[in-house]
Amino acid sequence: MLNEEQVRELLGELQDPFLHKSLAETKGVTNVSIKAEKAHVSVRIAIAKTNTPEQMTLQMKIVEVLKENGAASVGIRFEELPAEVLQSFRGQATEAEAQDILSPLSSVQFISIASGKGGVGKSTVSVNMAVALARLGKKVGLIDADIYGFSVPDMMGVTEMPVVKDDRIYPVERLGVKVISMGFFVENNAPIVWRGPMLGKVLDQFFRDVEWGDLDYLLLDLPPGTGDVALDIHQMLPSSKEIVVTTPHPTAAFVAARAGAMALQTNHEILGVIENMAWYESKSGEKEFVFGQGGGPKLADELRTKLLGQIPLGQPDWTEEDFAPSVYAESHPTGKIYLQIAEEIISELNK
Repeated sequence: MLNEEQVRELLGELQDPFLHKSLAETKGVTNVSIKAEKAHVSVRIAIAKTNTPEQMTLQMKIVEVLKENGAASVGIRFEELPAEVLQSFRGQATEAEAQDILSPLSSVQFISIASGKGGVGKSTVSVNMAVALARLGKKVGLIDADIYGFSVPDMMGVTEMPVVKDDRIYPVERLGVKVISMGFFVENNAPIVWRGPMLGKVLDQFFRDVEWGDLDYLLLDLPPGTGDVALDIHQMLPSSKEIVVTTPHPTAAFVAARAGAMALQTNHEILGVIENMAWYESKSGEKEFVFGQGGGPKLADELRTKLLGQIPLGQPDWTEEDFAPSVYAESHPTGKIYLQIAEEIISELNK
């Protein structure tokens, strides 16, 4: 009959399905109990994420390995690795991978656009910031990294598809910005039901397999909040600068502070805060503060950074010949605000 040391050795060779590290490396076999008279082995296993299909696959492997080596029956209890352990292994994995993945983009300045929650106009800010930087003569790329809620191609009026040639993906260029998005690879706007590891591979492709060419800035429209995908991107881009988007409402600013805190915890520099939907200007020129006041300045103060700008609530002027539903014209009052913010960002990054 197996003893505890043999059980730990056998299971230690299996991998955590999310960290791709052995259970021996993660110290994932946290408890072993053996009833020799019944040839029963009970184990407690700690992994990165529980209650998933990946856990079920690992469970089947554990049972198979132990029964092949003499156990008549197996009991398994799963638990999640402590946050600090999980964080350390994520960091180790992504740091090594990032050097390889990002080597072709070593001279590019990454700018991540983040928010604490959805619905604050983060993607609208992302596309308009990218276009504003391009209007100022910069070579700009934009990754729609909001994998579940991809919207950038539609917002920019993109009608073409990326070209794949010699195993390289060539991004679509629109309004002077090179664009890549999950939206290009999903048929008929289908929902994304993939789990973390698969999404991570897509993001790797966006960096590794896309022919970006010569860029000054690569902007990333991050998923809202502080979930797995956002965390992986933060750790993949050790030198990224960050802009946090909020609305004026105090609750939105409170939630956005979490996204800013994540940036600081992963050693990212926060360039500043953009307050979106700051007010609505009526035809008479009077400002109506639909979502309240003060959220942007309060968030900037809390994160010890600057308020880059306040964007009013409104809609771009649409033209049939150059239709881009969410992009403001250069001469539009809001378009001018984005140009001012872009100029300030360029100035800040050139210091």
